[in-house]
Amino acid sequence: MINFEHLEANLEELRLRYLAAQPFPHLVIDDFCDAGQLNAAYQAIPELENKSRDYVFANNKFEKSNYKEICPELKELYEDLSSDRFNKILSFITAKSVFVDPKNHGGGLHQGKKNSFLDMHLDFNYHPIHKNWYRELNLLLYLNQDWKPEYKGGLRIRDLRTDAEKELDVPFNRLIIQQCGPYTLHGYDMTNFPPGRYRTSIATYAYQEHKIFIEKPRTTDWFPKEESSVLKKMFAKNYNFLVQTKNKFFGSGTAKN
Repeated sequence: MINFEHLEANLEELRLRYLAAQPFPHLVIDDFCDAGQLNAAYQAIPELENKSRDYVFANNKFEKSNYKEICPELKELYEDLSSDRFNKILSFITAKSVFVDPKNHGGGLHQGKKNSFLDMHLDFNYHPIHKNWYRELNLLLYLNQDWKPEYKGGLRIRDLRTDAEKELDVPFNRLIIQQCGPYTLHGYDMTNFPPGRYRTSIATYAYQEHKIFIEKPRTTDWFPKEESSVLKKMFAKNYNFLVQTKNKFFGSGTAKN
């Protein structure tokens, strides 16, 4: 389902674009999948009912981790994303030895419904089960047919070191590869999609195996807007400690999902 031949024919250009991108390495790839197959997959996607656990820092965001069971096209996409062939492409583009998590822990199909938003954040860095897998990449495939900028919901990325920021459009069949690090914030502002239309995407994550920890393991770090309430800012500041304490006694929700 992935347009492998196109990617493999343009590896040098894709690597240069990824490494040179600002405010930190990222890459936009249009026509990532076969358009007919991806359209068939989109038409098969139901309205999701499983609400995201990010209740405070997100709104009206719904998800399905095991999206490959929805239809044959999404099963093929799932398998393509975790294939050796795609791992080799990612490793060349990023100049790092990376691989997609074949179980896709924490990833899946996401739907942002009416007035959906996702506050700026840093993702967890080490895998909740494979403790030495360091998260190097977010792979975000967008399924927003006939998307227009006025629908909002573009992917915002910001470098925590410099505060430099960029917003990326999220039309149908666009893959955004985004570096993950201790400074790579991302999120999206409140959406304005027409009735019955949702901000739809599939999230997949790629890792590098580490021999030693290069960072202190963390869960998600949230960075709400300046105009957010004092209570929300306090919760964001203590979120990591609270989640790690919960995980110690009850286990990781991400791992269970």
